[in-house]
Amino acid sequence: MSRRVHVLLAVLWSAAVVAALSAQAASPPDARIDDLIASMSVEEKLGQLQQLAGGAEGNYLPEQAELARKGLLGSVLNVRGAERVNTLQRMAMESRLKIPILFAFDVIHGYRTVFPIPLGESASWDPAAAERSAAIAAREAGAVGLKWTFAPMVDIARDPRWGRISEGAGEDTFLGIAFARARVRGFQGDDISRPDRVAACTKHFVGYGAAEGGRDYNTTDISEQVLREVYLPPFKAGIDAGAVTVMSAFNDLNGVPTSANPFTLTTILRGEWKFDGVVVSDYESVSQLVNHRIAAGDADAARQALTAGVDMEMVSRTYVTHGAELLKRGAWTMAQVDEAVRRILRLKTRLGLFERPYADPALEKTTLLTPEHARAAREIAARSMVLLKNEPGVLPLSKDTRSIAVIGPLGDDPVNMMGNWIGDGRKEDVVTLVAGLKAAAPAAHVTFAKGCDITGTSREGFDEAVRVARAADVVVLAIGEGEIMSGEAASRATLDLPGGQLDLVKAVVGAGRPVVAVLFNGRPLAIGDLVDAVPSVVEAWFPGTQGGAAISDVLFGDVNPGGKLPATFPRAVGQVPIYYNHKSSGRPAAPDNRYTSKYVDMPVTPLFPFGFGLSYTSFTVTDLQLSASTIRRDGQLRASVALRNTGPRAGDEVVQLYIQDVASSVTRPVRELRGFERVSLAPGASRRVEFLLTPAQLGFHNRDMQFVVEPGAFKVWVGTSSVGGLEGSFTVTE
Repeated sequence: MSRRVHVLLAVLWSAAVVAALSAQAASPPDARIDDLIASMSVEEKLGQLQQLAGGAEGNYLPEQAELARKGLLGSVLNVRGAERVNTLQRMAMESRLKIPILFAFDVIHGYRTVFPIPLGESASWDPAAAERSAAIAAREAGAVGLKWTFAPMVDIARDPRWGRISEGAGEDTFLGIAFARARVRGFQGDDISRPDRVAACTKHFVGYGAAEGGRDYNTTDISEQVLREVYLPPFKAGIDAGAVTVMSAFNDLNGVPTSANPFTLTTILRGEWKFDGVVVSDYESVSQLVNHRIAAGDADAARQALTAGVDMEMVSRTYVTHGAELLKRGAWTMAQVDEAVRRILRLKTRLGLFERPYADPALEKTTLLTPEHARAAREIAARSMVLLKNEPGVLPLSKDTRSIAVIGPLGDDPVNMMGNWIGDGRKEDVVTLVAGLKAAAPAAHVTFAKGCDITGTSREGFDEAVRVARAADVVVLAIGEGEIMSGEAASRATLDLPGGQLDLVKAVVGAGRPVVAVLFNGRPLAIGDLVDAVPSVVEAWFPGTQGGAAISDVLFGDVNPGGKLPATFPRAVGQVPIYYNHKSSGRPAAPDNRYTSKYVDMPVTPLFPFGFGLSYTSFTVTDLQLSASTIRRDGQLRASVALRNTGPRAGDEVVQLYIQDVASSVTRPVRELRGFERVSLAPGASRRVEFLLTPAQLGFHNRDMQFVVEPGAFKVWVGTSSVGGLEGSFTVTE
């Protein structure tokens, strides 16, 4: 065939595609979807309910190309890169009905520009920062052809043994609500059809963060009241913010696995919340219903999952394998299948895939890891850091320091700097702690000694570490977890510093130099011995691509740390679960009474409480004012305090408001976060910080699962952590 004929055919094909897309675009979306469903074979419908995984490196598989050509592939996971996406998409657009494929990827805390892990980012107590990072992640993901991310994870996690605590906002529902909203808005914006936006997916629905023993994928047993009070609200917040997809979880919830649970997926999600988006299963969680022993086989698993409300099956193939049989024998109805297909086609319509199915290769070349994105990653990482301890005269460091020793297995490690779920982050892009310190203080002599591995007990490198420490003016210890120790399938039975790192710390402290410990980790750790051993501790989490630069900003005082803990740090793993908003006990802990709720070998209090964080300056919170002493149950109350920077440096403080319902028809937490604001003040400056309490913040679900505000007395505290604060009170009347 001549080149002229090739060109002519290409032109005719392009014209035909444009004409078909124009005809589809000209039809009202609902009518177009109805027409498509009416034209689809059973096989094509089942294909829309299937998501398959491509290669980890981003390539699609030969089978997926074959399915795409036949119009039998609704979505793919992991396939990315404009050229690959467009090639596979073109096959789908040449199929009989020209239904585009939806390309998805786990963009959790950045795509190529990696931001702090979500738990760390939540330590900023700055939802606007999370919205900013999610928007950048969406921009980069969109540039490589992706239109769907499996984030944000909005599971509340009260057990730091659970590795996936790193992916969420921590232990508190109110904080989790704020970050769920922010991350959904960041990913989706006002128009998810734009090339720089992606569909968000709130996960894992629901209760996954309460896995028994902190063991991933494990059973959860949660009362309906706790489910509605603690675990469901962040999902509702994400959906109210516009999230168009939800992921069903792995776990068994009160005897019914969440990927086959009609109470959560249909009664609550579809019925009470009126969610009309797509529910996708977690990775093979449909076929895993057989392992849960709630399904007798794959066909039964498919029957239960679809009828419970799971529209799309991720990776396992029970729907496409057994769907026709299930329809034939009436275990599924065609109406149920059509409704699932309709939701998926509606999502593709909202994403603009029918009109613009292809990625723009030019964007891929100009969008990833731009200087703007790197600056944002550095700023947000610095905002996420929490100063846990700082004896006078240690931090901030002087840039006139002549020599700095960086010691520890994480001091010059680009991979572990990024943490888990790093999208397409690359180690060559990462600024390590050593590199960050060298750039921040070019006149200083920066030396590095690894000392030991993250795990293992070898002391072979201790002598070198001590020698390097003695030769320096100050020592920066880089210690903590490896990225593989946090995240999915990374539960830990202990929360101590792993391996021989604490022994390394003690050896280096013995060198007699000022020591700053920088922690890299994806969960709260039991670090009492470390805190006792060193004068200063900075919680850096896994800070991402610009982590070393951001840490240096904090260590040298270019950024005054203002982060606060989003989860309680225990003294020992034996205290777990430990969280600030626990219920009252009939025998609350009392120091002079053995027969109260406490331990005989350890204080009941945490090492560091929820909301805790220090600064290089000092703040005072004074003059708590309440707008009324009595309000009606449908009324509102304003609480305000005066915040003043009484120290020598500009800095940030997070003002936090907590309430307590003094007596109620069901037991309530001892305190509940109901307001927070991060405030920046110059030295000597002050500002009045105000919070609004509404019925939504004062109410709870009663014994009949009705949301009520009960009359009675309330306490309110405003301070800088979940402990202490200025106290006031008010009364709610009928």
